[in-house]
Amino acid sequence: MKVLLVEDEPRIARGIIEGLTREGFEVVHATTLAGARQVPDPDLVLLDLRLPDGDGLDFARELRATSKTPILIITARDEEVDVIVGLEIGADDYLVKPFGVRQLLARMRAVLRRVETEEKPPQEVIAVGSLIVDGRNRTATLADREISLTPREFQLLTCLAKTPDVVVDRATIFREVWGGEWYGSRKTLDVHVGSLRRKLGDPAWIETTRGVGFALRGLQ
Repeated sequence: MKVLLVEDEPRIARGIIEGLTREGFEVVHATTLAGARQVPDPDLVLLDLRLPDGDGLDFARELRATSKTPILIITARDEEVDVIVGLEIGADDYLVKPFGVRQLLARMRAVLRRVETEEKPPQEVIAVGSLIVDGRNRTATLADREISLTPREFQLLTCLAKTPDVVVDRATIFREVWGGEWYGSRKTLDVHVGSLRRKLGDPAWIETTRGVGFALRGLQ
């Protein structure tokens, strides 16, 4: 499996490369956005945000516009806005430095399990009020208007739509949407729920049960 590492700090890059190589990954290292753009068809991207020739979020947008390649952001920037922007443009996870190789590997494996799940998409069409979730075509429409969703947002919506008006606990959501045990921040799920609420146009569509999980309500 080919991993593209986009990281300009030599010490950090060296540790990641050594750790992933020991685990059997092929690591291609780029120190700039220009170099990253020259790497064909990686299986997974580890992406720093502060790079000499620009912001890694720009590269994430470009990649997500043409590919479903998993993106794991690795950065020292942990401000809320960076988390929100990174995840909303389609990054799969967000890991704040410093971190250990074992933690990185756990996140990578969770992301790759999610990709395997996406390759076997749900086939059912689910109707919840005026919302239609079509697993065959991976589309969602609300009152005949198609909603633009990232792959992760679509999975989250499908997970909630399967049992409307029933609270789905966080552990179940992480298992179904993120592909197994979750090693990351709980903030990741909250950010995706917030984004999904905005795209549905009414926060009442998704109800929060504090400390438990979320429920999709069938609004008209």
